[in-house]
Amino acid sequence: MILRLPVPGGGTRPHRPCAEPARFAPGGAPLTSRVVFAAAHVVADPYADTAPGGPAAVDWDATLAFRRHLWSHGLGVAEAMDTAQRGMGLDWPVAAELIRRSAAEARAAGGRLVCGAGTDQLALTERSYGLDEVRAAYEEQLAVCEESGARAVLMASRALAAVARGPEDYLEVYGRLLKQVAEPVVLHWLGPMFDPALEGYWGDADPDAAARTVRELIAAHPDKVDGIKISLLDARRETGLRRLLPDGVRCYTGDDFHYPELIEGDGHGASDALLGVLDPLGPVAAEAVRALDAGDAPGFRALLDPTVELARHLFQEPTRFYKTGVVLLAWLAGHQSHFTMVGGLQSARSLPHLARAYELADGLGLFPDPEAAAARMRHLLIVQGVAQ
Repeated sequence: MILRLPVPGGGTRPHRPCAEPARFAPGGAPLTSRVVFAAAHVVADPYADTAPGGPAAVDWDATLAFRRHLWSHGLGVAEAMDTAQRGMGLDWPVAAELIRRSAAEARAAGGRLVCGAGTDQLALTERSYGLDEVRAAYEEQLAVCEESGARAVLMASRALAAVARGPEDYLEVYGRLLKQVAEPVVLHWLGPMFDPALEGYWGDADPDAAARTVRELIAAHPDKVDGIKISLLDARRETGLRRLLPDGVRCYTGDDFHYPELIEGDGHGASDALLGVLDPLGPVAAEAVRALDAGDAPGFRALLDPTVELARHLFQEPTRFYKTGVVLLAWLAGHQSHFTMVGGLQSARSLPHLARAYELADGLGLFPDPEAAAARMRHLLIVQGVAQ
């Protein structure tokens, strides 16, 4: 089969699908040298009669099956994070149900799980709330995580960014939350490239000043902070902050552009990982970390470096729409039966963008059945008017 893939500006180019996929079987030794979480997407219910802005409808069986897929390769799952469309179609009531179901599934499967706790039950258009309301919203979501038996990720809050007057307000809200959590949590620094509403998070538009606030918060509560996830797409800044963290506090890279070098680390330390790009890269990433576990850093880079071009494509601006490519690849890989997303987000990327994502993933051998993936891609192209 030869596919005619659309190119920006018009026209097509030929693509011959991969003849032999990379094969990474489930199982294998547990990952030991790094803690690795894949931020997992949700599978929409394609039969639900929904519309953008309405309640999310989730295919629970397919969603939980995908989490079992990630656990089967030895990865942890970061649940109800931005990859799962928090604030972009997935509302808090459904996110709470997702946390409860995934926590139960993790116990049954013996899988590692962390879950996002945020403030997205507060409407962004409502400006009458204050810091107490923001903190209460966090507390409600933390309670769901803790009652489910899951460790929490304190997600960056659009509501807090909207009402905070400076660094002291962040220290006040986070400080009071950390004093009451039952287990150490993961902090979350998500840059504005992922969510423009988070510009100036931690109380300052200068990232260096913001980093000082983060360090002050962690230093005041080191026993309540497991680590911090940094999603700034700036390897130098992440490395600098990583070196200043107290002993025992992890740096989880959320940098989907520079993850091989950050996970490998340097003479001063290394990053663990909590990444959306590991949703499609789960099996190869697990195999790469096992190479690192065995002391084979070149083998680790040989597996992971070739994936960076795909990651940079999926996360190109506007970065917040990376989820569309992630779900496309899950459909093409056979993890779900359709290319439908909650909130209609399957329309957030252009057809040439999706075609290039397919081409890069196919070149990496990411599809267990390349012929089936090509057939699905061909159907999508025909429906969109690209002659084959």
